[in-house]
Amino acid sequence: MTTPPPGPDPQANQPYGAQPPYGGPPPAGNPYGPPTGGYAVPGGTGMSSPGSPGGFFAALFDFSFSKFITPMIIRFVYILATVCIAGLWLLFVISGFADSAGMGLFALILGPVFALIYLAFIRMTLEIYLAVVRMSEDIHQRLPRS
Repeated sequence: MTTPPPGPDPQANQPYGAQPPYGGPPPAGNPYGPPTGGYAVPGGTGMSSPGSPGGFFAALFDFSFSKFITPMIIRFVYILATVCIAGLWLLFVISGFADSAGMGLFALILGPVFALIYLAFIRMTLEIYLAVVRMSEDIHQRLPRS
């Protein structure tokens, strides 16, 4: 078993990675600094942004999954969800009044509350999807080229 050299620890009170390991030369460059280069998909041109050439259909039929489609369609999905929730609320109000005045008033008054809560959950879910995609794009940009 080897023991560290006598004396104070040269890595004490230093940020992680600031000192080279015992007995070795310092690494070339700063391995903990900002990365350089980008991410390259083998046989592809890398990750694309929503405004890249090719657009929606190119990303939709990209079977190598080198382009993200989520940032392109998330606005449309949220608008569609909002329209569907509003339409369902209107349908519940109409069917409630067709059943009885009490059910119609119940749907008219409490329906928007439930619709807003449901819309908030849809919004949070879509934001999670978008955050994961943005993190993935950021990670791919920071990886060195291979």
